[in-house]
Amino acid sequence: MRSGEQVVSNVVASQIATHQPYGGVVPELASREHLRAIVPVVRQALTEAGKTYQSIDALAVTQGPGLAGALLVGISYAKALAFALDKPLIAVNHLEGHIHAVLLEERQKGNHELRFPVLALVVSGGHTHLYLAQQQGDIWSYQNIGHTRDDAAGEAFDKVAKLLGLGYPGGPIIDRLSHHGDPRAVKFAISQIKHPDRRQASKLHEGAPPFAVFEGWEENSARRVHGPRFDFSYSGIKTAVLRYVEMHKLAQSIEARRYTLAEKPKAKLEDYLATCDPETLNLIASFQRAMVEDLVAKTLAAAREYDIATLFVTGGVAANNELRQTFEREAANEGLPVFFPSRPLSTDNAAMIAAAAYPKFLAQQFASIDFSAEAGMALR
Repeated sequence: MRSGEQVVSNVVASQIATHQPYGGVVPELASREHLRAIVPVVRQALTEAGKTYQSIDALAVTQGPGLAGALLVGISYAKALAFALDKPLIAVNHLEGHIHAVLLEERQKGNHELRFPVLALVVSGGHTHLYLAQQQGDIWSYQNIGHTRDDAAGEAFDKVAKLLGLGYPGGPIIDRLSHHGDPRAVKFAISQIKHPDRRQASKLHEGAPPFAVFEGWEENSARRVHGPRFDFSYSGIKTAVLRYVEMHKLAQSIEARRYTLAEKPKAKLEDYLATCDPETLNLIASFQRAMVEDLVAKTLAAAREYDIATLFVTGGVAANNELRQTFEREAANEGLPVFFPSRPLSTDNAAMIAAAAYPKFLAQQFASIDFSAEAGMALR
């Protein structure tokens, strides 16, 4: 990354083929694959950029959140490089990387002015979070105002796909198949989480300006705000799909589908369609509709509550076509600009980590040599 804007190389080593037979990520295998891939990936990135180890100014690495074993591989290698080259090392939060993937591409388009407050929905296989984002100088700070109480949205997509015999990763194939079913055929009720703080906030600012009950909020400030939360829950809809499968006796057709697709490791859309009857396609379309409507509704409710001026939607699930289209339509109805990363930068990649590291580089916020992985690292 050059100057926080120009991507000079971005190499991704995919592990999909490794985890596909298991229908999800196996942590031990992920760590081993990271260990196997990290040296050639870094070498390839330098080669494609036309750079050497000595010519770079600093290194950045993900500290968390994520799988501890995989994080430790990256951190150990980054520490060794930084020590051997006498270069500064920057520790980056993975979730901030997803947010900076949006900022990176907006800067590339020449959009350097953002209206605050900013609300960021980070939605992926492991995370479903809502953050109020603020900027003070070059440094961004974040306050979490919502997260999933159980399964992340991307995890729900993958588990439902596995349940229906569609393989891994499930999100992309559910998105493609959903266009061939009736999204209103099956009624799914998303969990409605009770928030005592939200009821209290509503009583407090009846007839008051939007921020009257929140302490210390100022544009471009890094102070905390106090207000209602907007949490998610997706274990219920996953269970509802399971109950539908049991009640409609779909187990036999699912096993047949799983066996057929296992024989075609590079199956195309027509191969999936050939194994899915109309009832299954309706189930898939209805599941996706319910997930998308919940994500959009809760995010826009939070945007209204906190008087948001700009919305980011990022993370692997942000590549979902229906999610993008629904956000664009509903946000436009409310006069709210919404920004997404490109699909290559929606999923995990190194460019977004470098983009998030650049403001820290300017501020000389370098990591100490004794820092370690934080699997449950919070974004602040």
